[in-house]
Amino acid sequence: MAKSALLKSSIVKKYWMALTGLFLCLFLAGHLAGNLQLIFGTSKQFNEYALFMTTNPAVKLLSYLTYISILFHAIDGIMLTIQNKKARPVGYAKTDGSSSSLASRNMAVLGTVIMVFIATHMVNFWAKMHFDKNMPLVQKEMDNGMGQKQIQLVGTKDSQMPYMQLDQSGKLSKEFFETIKMQTQGQYDLEVQDMTKIVNKKTGEVVFEGYKDLYKLTVDFFKDAKYGLFFTIGYVLAMLALAFHLWHGFQSAFQSLGATSSKLTPAIKFFGRAFAIIVPLLFAIIPVILHFKK
Repeated sequence: MAKSALLKSSIVKKYWMALTGLFLCLFLAGHLAGNLQLIFGTSKQFNEYALFMTTNPAVKLLSYLTYISILFHAIDGIMLTIQNKKARPVGYAKTDGSSSSLASRNMAVLGTVIMVFIATHMVNFWAKMHFDKNMPLVQKEMDNGMGQKQIQLVGTKDSQMPYMQLDQSGKLSKEFFETIKMQTQGQYDLEVQDMTKIVNKKTGEVVFEGYKDLYKLTVDFFKDAKYGLFFTIGYVLAMLALAFHLWHGFQSAFQSLGATSSKLTPAIKFFGRAFAIIVPLLFAIIPVILHFKK
């Protein structure tokens, strides 16, 4: 078979669809385990998880593989839909739907809804976590020894300065840097780099590194006074679409790979349906709890 013919083969597309889909199911399970810390863990645990997920080289490699899988899965799905429509340009005169489920007949629509959700989800969380210069850092309220509370920045374990004092707005002010420079007679001329690091411009020494506060960003997003409820409902509806997509897609992936038998198929079908219900349900519960939590 010629290479061009191989790439155009619907069988090859179905293999790719199945493999990328199953890999994304693994990603969903792992992502859910991390996100559940938002309601079952502490802010510190969730932020340490976020730091690990964005700095560990192996995890970053898996992240790129996930992005590629999402694109391949989406493009493959579009191509298969177009190919199927071309193969049968005229629809059946009548169907009672008994030969296929609601989810299987609407996989393209469900996939589109999920892609829109992923895009908005990445803009609101992933992009801000990586690129927003106003991304909040983890803060802690400290007693200054005179009965007054001060907001301070919490650093990583390797920071030489475990706490960095902030102004009333919760940010490091120019006055603070000028004070440090004056008190050290110019030995420490500090500046912020990469949103989290405070570096001595003279030596390049990193004197402080803070945690990005993804926990605060997430909670504030779903508790927003104006749009929080709208965001929460939208998230729940997207998880409903994901549930329907997985309901058909999970067992369909194994079928495409030829993993079917009288003994194996019922087990795959049961596990697939359990996965399609439990995973989206747990994802959906998170924003609901965050929004209504006092």
